[in-house]
Amino acid sequence: MRRPDILWRLGSFAVAAALVGLWQLTADLKLVSPVFLPGPDKAWTALIRGFSSGDLMAKLLGTLAHMLYGWLCASFVGIALGAAIGASKTMRDYVAPSLEWLRPLPVSAIIPIAIALFGLTQGMALFVIAFGAMWPMLLATIHGFAVVEPRLYEVARTLHMSRLAVIVKIALPSASPDILAGMRLSLTVALILSVVCEILAGLDGLGHWVLLSARAFRSADLFAGVILLGIVGYVTATAMAFAERRLLRWRGVGH
Repeated sequence: MRRPDILWRLGSFAVAAALVGLWQLTADLKLVSPVFLPGPDKAWTALIRGFSSGDLMAKLLGTLAHMLYGWLCASFVGIALGAAIGASKTMRDYVAPSLEWLRPLPVSAIIPIAIALFGLTQGMALFVIAFGAMWPMLLATIHGFAVVEPRLYEVARTLHMSRLAVIVKIALPSASPDILAGMRLSLTVALILSVVCEILAGLDGLGHWVLLSARAFRSADLFAGVILLGIVGYVTATAMAFAERRLLRWRGVGH
């Protein structure tokens, strides 16, 4: 690891430690009521207690399942549809305007429709998560396919390659940086929407844990759930960034 990277990481850890120290000092001095703001020590104790009893582990697995299933559905639809649109100028001309109309639509506006169609069920959560997480991948895939070097298509025509072969062997590798960037962003969106759906539908997950803790004024449990959600977001984003660097090593990314 290069020295600037080490210094950057040490600096980030120092800032995080300072924030935790300030949080602890605020809690110890009771500048905010302990009912609403427990110290990090109490939040950590609640986190350990939750895992020891098994309740928090079950909630964590529920949230991970909602996030991953929704993200995988969004990946399949977003990449397939994005490849079809991005690889065809005609599709881009006729379909892209409709996408620009749907893209700014808030996911919150879709939730009542999803509830009417599926009820407060796992299916509703899957639909909402997949719909919201699909857009970063869809738009990134369209852009990646649209900006493929035209000379590569000329070479493909010279070699009499089929349309499927052109997509798999030329367009897809060329668009892979955009696609992977969209997948990384959509994973974060999937986590956020998983928590929202769990809160609204009462599904088993960290969102439901946080909601019940807030209603019962169990502030330590509430902060434990929030901390765990932050850890999940950080770990999944880091894992996706690592996978992106590995998959794009052939392009010299990450060196």
